[in-house]
Amino acid sequence: MSGELHRVVVTGMGSLTDLGHSVPELWDGMMNGRSGIGPITAFEQDDQWDARIAGEVRDWDPAEKLDVSERKRMDRNSQIGLWAAIEAAEQSGIDFMAGDPHQRGVAIGSGIGGIITIETDHHKLIKKGPRRISPFCVPKLMLNACTGNISLRMNLKGMNLVTATACASGAHALALAAQQIQLGNAQVMLTGGTEAAVSSLCISAFSAMKALSTRNDEPARASRPFDRDRDGFVLAEGGAVVVLESLEHAKARGAEILAEVLGYGISGDAHHIAAPAENGEGAARAMKLALNNARINTTDVDYINAHGTSTPLGDASEVQAVKDVFGDHAYKLVMSSTKSMTGHGLGAAGGIESVAVVKSITDGVIPPTINLDNPDDGFDLDFAANEPKQRDVKFALNNSFGFGGHNVSLVFGKAP
Repeated sequence: MSGELHRVVVTGMGSLTDLGHSVPELWDGMMNGRSGIGPITAFEQDDQWDARIAGEVRDWDPAEKLDVSERKRMDRNSQIGLWAAIEAAEQSGIDFMAGDPHQRGVAIGSGIGGIITIETDHHKLIKKGPRRISPFCVPKLMLNACTGNISLRMNLKGMNLVTATACASGAHALALAAQQIQLGNAQVMLTGGTEAAVSSLCISAFSAMKALSTRNDEPARASRPFDRDRDGFVLAEGGAVVVLESLEHAKARGAEILAEVLGYGISGDAHHIAAPAENGEGAARAMKLALNNARINTTDVDYINAHGTSTPLGDASEVQAVKDVFGDHAYKLVMSSTKSMTGHGLGAAGGIESVAVVKSITDGVIPPTINLDNPDDGFDLDFAANEPKQRDVKFALNNSFGFGGHNVSLVFGKAP
């Protein structure tokens, strides 16, 4: 390994979310301020349930891209991730069946993994006994199933890694994937996040924490980051994968380069297992580390895709952190939360929102924070309230913060 770090670029993107089954559909939804939130259809609920809304991937047939054997051995979590990886690989133009597979790897984040398989097979165990459990149960439920299946489909023999840091999982995966390329350990990495946690256990568990919005009568208006009437996040499923390459590798094959991954910052709160520090100290530290790693100044940043979950404490701590880091420039940049439209994809969020950041750079437009009708006290930054904003985005941050005190900030820039 040489002492010089390799530059890392984005050459492909794929997604599957409640706003659509591809990146163009996701971006179209964001540009039109459309919400993907609706009544839960994944399982039956009655009036005992406090939260009855979620961001579900609807009208989706995995058979369009996944064959029977793949679908049989995969939980919905892995199916979503593989679907996104296939789209990303296709856009990149890389022939993954040719070339050196040892120089290609995968890193995917997931906060919860195959929870639907766990629930389904546990019910089967209780009702029908242990001999009725499928031999595919473990390969489906394990947290690393998605990366394993992507590596099988794409013939990836380099680093094969899953990150599980709650809502920071996807961003952690992307940072580690970029690091592999920087260090010369890989030429190509597929990375991002996936989650399929719209399940009875997850909804009831997050509800028990009073973490979820209960605006059941207005699903599309329930996720409202930075608004004084926010009452919790809206759980969503989905996934997004990006193809990262070394700049040399991308140029050598004449690839279309979408953006550059300039740096990342990672920190821990050591404060509370589920709540951020009120002053956002850990989040601020992650952003500072990311800017230093990218070798850019605070005044260079045009856009921040906020973690912005629509929780009272989380939004407040992030706004404070941004003010502490950026000072006067905090009032000149734009910070929006695309979770206002997609809901909170947990471990998938870092991947989905990285796609949104790259699109903001390539298209020169920042997605809005919808449902922001009355900003909370002290929330006086430009949140792109309810409308996209035209902006030449040269540098952008993507923030992801998770239960357990995990903080990740990623820095993207225009294609070199």
